[in-house]
Amino acid sequence: MSRLSDEEIEQQLADSDWAREGEAIVREWKLADFAAAIVFVNRVAELAERANHHPDILVHGWNKVRLELSTHSQGGLTGADFALAAEIDGLG
Repeated sequence: MSRLSDEEIEQQLADSDWAREGEAIVREWKLADFAAAIVFVNRVAELAERANHHPDILVHGWNKVRLELSTHSQGGLTGADFALAAEIDGLG
């Protein structure tokens, strides 16, 4: 999958809860508690394994999860990042 242009990235981010940080997109969730954060991480892991596309995951505080998506092999953002982001958004 080829790297997206800045214009394509901006189009993908329109009306999105994801934000661009350098060559990645990021989003943070605040869950009910630590256990809920870990359940969410496990659900993300299932999606990532199926897609063979793995985000950087940070669990911090006691109930926050931050995800960062980038296609490292392409040195930036590709359609795979936005496809996985959309699937993660569907977790509710």
